[in-house]
Amino acid sequence: MEYEDFINAVATRAKVSPDQAATLTSATLETLADRISAGQAEDLAYQLPDGIDDHLRKPPPLRGRGEQAKPFGLDEFVRRVADHPVIDRAIARAGVRAVLTTLREAVSRDEFEDAVAQLPKEFRQMIEPVGAGGRQRPSS
Repeated sequence: MEYEDFINAVATRAKVSPDQAATLTSATLETLADRISAGQAEDLAYQLPDGIDDHLRKPPPLRGRGEQAKPFGLDEFVRRVADHPVIDRAIARAGVRAVLTTLREAVSRDEFEDAVAQLPKEFRQMIEPVGAGGRQRPSS
């Protein structure tokens, strides 16, 4: 998946402009990088296009080198995304859903499942069902 394809998919799913989708993507992936292990974030980043991968590789400003993933739930995740100055709180939840769903389509099933396994089960409910052309996830 190319950068523009990823951003356009997020924009379509979240019903926002491509510029807003790019901002939502960076905020969501930076928050995800804070929530999962650094190794898993790097594994996901490796499969993403240039311009998107860096958001998983560059730790958020308050995360120190070697620091462990922080345990927080979905509501806190969405709040952290919404705390970015240019993100409208009203679209944060839809944006997180759109980015996570697009991420599922952009990386291998195994890598996505490994990342989601590090998150509370409530995150699975945020991800849209696989649509036409999407990758199938195993039902468990």
